[in-house]
Amino acid sequence: MIRPAVPTDVPLIASLIRELAGYEKLGDQVQPNEARLAEHLFGDRPYCKCLIAEGDAGPVGFALFFYSYSTFGVCPKLYLEDLFVRPEARGAGHGRDLLEALATRAVERGCGRMEWSVLDWNEPAIGFYKRLGAGPAGGWTVYQLKGEALAALAAG
Repeated sequence: MIRPAVPTDVPLIASLIRELAGYEKLGDQVQPNEARLAEHLFGDRPYCKCLIAEGDAGPVGFALFFYSYSTFGVCPKLYLEDLFVRPEARGAGHGRDLLEALATRAVERGCGRMEWSVLDWNEPAIGFYKRLGAGPAGGWTVYQLKGEALAALAAG
């Protein structure tokens, strides 16, 4: 079962984010701050939304997403920031159910596409996405401006 996250899910979502970071070998980059996460998901100006996958024994995964805009396509698009299903629950259809729920939302909102990033080494995820009909954008490289470089640019 897939359901929208509610404010009482914030500790669960934070825990799933830490599990995802551990799986992606990026645990040192996680900045767990449940108060900020709650504000960004459920505050006056939410920046993102979250779906929770439930199995027979309780929560097994999540998808955190937001909407952006395609100027070339002149339409909104759904960006999947994180998708994670606990290893012991994989293969039971929870990942597909999460992506299907997101695709439904994207179609209902008139989005021209859904997009996300995947680590180059994550062959299980890449294979899963390909089986659903997804493929790499091609020709694009993701750039980041963060930390001191971001602050320096903002300061002029």
